[in-house]
Amino acid sequence: MRYQDRIEAGRLLAERLAKYKNRPDVVILALPRGGVPVGFEVAQALNAPLDVFVVRKLGVPGQEELAMGAIASGGVLVLNEEVVQMLRIPDALIEATVAKEVEELERRERLYRGDRPRLDARDRVAILIDDGLATGSTMRAAARALRRHHPSRVVVAAPVAASSTCDELSNEVDEVICAETPEPFYAISLWYRDFTQTTDDQVRELLAQSARSIAA
Repeated sequence: MRYQDRIEAGRLLAERLAKYKNRPDVVILALPRGGVPVGFEVAQALNAPLDVFVVRKLGVPGQEELAMGAIASGGVLVLNEEVVQMLRIPDALIEATVAKEVEELERRERLYRGDRPRLDARDRVAILIDDGLATGSTMRAAARALRRHHPSRVVVAAPVAASSTCDELSNEVDEVICAETPEPFYAISLWYRDFTQTTDDQVRELLAQSARSIAA
């Protein structure tokens, strides 16, 4: 099936997550930017708070498409030790790359969240959401980073995903919910009629709207 847009995808994904509805120990953490409209619909349906979980890839200098690790919300660093050792990347280079990406991550968190505090995932069921999973590399980094915040349970959920990616992620987290796993998969955008890029302003507004809804 093809979703009309991320709103429809989020509402249908929420149906698959119904067992988490109205639970005070549940938080929704969406990967910006495309995961936020999906996560917003899930959060509204489950009556759960919503926040962003920002992940920044640490590209190998000169080979930026190759990830030597990632950083995520809360100052969590996850290194790909295999890549670091294989390329003999010196600590100083790693530190410089991390410092640059931390600055960008913090800028994005301020941009998206404003002065609202980050949601605390400790001892809570944290549901990580994106609008789709192709290779799953960003979600994998997010899940590993989220573990450092000591949630009671990590759930990964997406409206559409490659089945092999869902299988691989099931080894990383407590539960994986992939609403649709079409074969052949090709690309996330193919499974949406409207896959218009989500803007920073939309992310900010959805997070603010969710916060107002929970407060009310």
